Amino acid sequence: MTANKTTTKDARSPRKGVQTRRRDHDVVTLGIAFAAIILFVGTAGVVLPNLIEAWTGDNPSPDSALTNALLLNIALILLGWHRYKALTEELNSRRESEEEARRLADIDHLTGCQNRRSFTTALGDLLHDLERREEALAAIAVDLDNFKQVNDLHGHQAGDEVLRVTAGRIQRLLPEGGILARLGGDEFVCVVPYHPQVPDRVDQLATRMVENVARPVEYGDMPVDVTMSIGIASSTQMDNVRDGTAAAQTLMHKADIAMYHAKKQGKNRFYWFEPQMENELRFRNELEAGIRRGIVNGEFLPYYEQQIDLDSGKLVGFEMLARWESPEMGVVGPDIFIPIAEEIGVIGEMSEALITRAFEDAKKWDSDLSLSVNISPVQMRDPWFAQKLLKLLVRHNFPANRLDIEITESCLHENVGMVRSMISSLRNQGVKISLDDFGTGYSSLSQLRALPFDRIKIDRAFISELKQEEHGAKLVDAILTMSDGLNLPVTAEGIENEVVLETLKRMGKMKGQGYHYGRPEPAAKVLERLDQQNLLAKDRLDNVTEVDFTAQEHRPGGGKRAG
Repeated sequence: MTANKTTTKDARSPRKGVQTRRRDHDVVTLGIAFAAIILFVGTAGVVLPNLIEAWTGDNPSPDSALTNALLLNIALILLGWHRYKALTEELNSRRESEEEARRLADIDHLTGCQNRRSFTTALGDLLHDLERREEALAAIAVDLDNFKQVNDLHGHQAGDEVLRVTAGRIQRLLPEGGILARLGGDEFVCVVPYHPQVPDRVDQLATRMVENVARPVEYGDMPVDVTMSIGIASSTQMDNVRDGTAAAQTLMHKADIAMYHAKKQGKNRFYWFEPQMENELRFRNELEAGIRRGIVNGEFLPYYEQQIDLDSGKLVGFEMLARWESPEMGVVGPDIFIPIAEEIGVIGEMSEALITRAFEDAKKWDSDLSLSVNISPVQMRDPWFAQKLLKLLVRHNFPANRLDIEITESCLHENVGMVRSMISSLRNQGVKISLDDFGTGYSSLSQLRALPFDRIKIDRAFISELKQEEHGAKLVDAILTMSDGLNLPVTAEGIENEVVLETLKRMGKMKGQGYHYGRPEPAAKVLERLDQQNLLAKDRLDNVTEVDFTAQEHRPGGGKRAG
């Protein structure tokens, strides 16, 4: 810190010296001009009458020395005035440049609104003077939903246009006295004054933002969809508003917490800050840190759920399901950590580690047993995903025809072209591709025909309805009829009792999985199950037999008889 201050001071000192010298030159110039004027007055009083009389012919020419002195005085006066005028214009220009530089330092160049530094200062000043007025301030944090996808799919120029249009729309909605700033990326914040007894005014403003700002932005010939999450915090929720910048940062932080809560609740909505949100965010931050540590420490493990041929009751494979064996929280399900891992960008690293362990586990199974692996939609946005997966197959010498990749319907909605390319690359190497959670997303018959899927999985929500509602059976039957027409095998998820199982058996041939066949198990439990069913890999059985035989030979009396 000291070195930085010294450097700054040293860097500014030459400039200060130049300014001082220019002020000195300015004073000298004025002094010269003033002295020249005094001399001019004294000399002109003598020379000018003589010159006039000489020009009229009444007197001889005046003294040449006095005439030259007068001319020199005139030249000095003109020179001094010109120099003084030039210096004044230079100083005015420099002052205007410095003011413009200060102004530019306070605004966001892309959107034209204030930046974080200037907004924090302005909000601090407003809070400090708040007690003099009978009003409150509301800080409104705004974050665009899925903005990264806009840059990825349409380019950064489209993203810049979205930010400019969004800033303009928000600015037009702000009441008198409102201030808007862009904090960076797709994050905005504004502050608006309101009467503490009428907080509905702020609710109305936030509603108009969600409705009017969150509209498609035209970029070229393609509309870009925009939605936003909004968090609101009030100065009435603070103990001391006279802390200036510190109070401003506290109020912005509370609004930010409320905004993250809005994202968690489904996005494209707004929430006021409440104290328990801070506890939730703290827990969320602890989860994030725990997930990062867990990946490094190998705490994420594959569990396996049985997949059964419903007709024969034969075990045909396993679906790998992730579990987090946390030292602090115990076994944590994927519904807790998978969304967070996707948001913080570690889902790819986590998935690759799980798949690696699953390959090594599955190599110990009978070669007829398949391994199904769920792939996150976030991973499907990676254009190199197929190549990464194929490298893992080669590295671990795992047969591609035993691997079944399961992708959800939401992947199709985001980028059908890239998904089609990935599916084709994997299927060309023998990997099978299943469409997971069918019926809950965006897929259509045209997409099912265009994309080369090997299987569809009926979502457990439809299967669970078979035990009590008639229309559930009709939906499942319709899906099975469609799959027959497309020649796509079916797997039913969520089979939890005998009633559902018997109903599915009557509907047709398919695979099934669910708690009726047992809960997901860790690798060691799976090996015990397979050993009991004689479904371990043949080379593993051979190794066991060879070890037993070797042990028999070394047992006393176990060798060959002599003679």
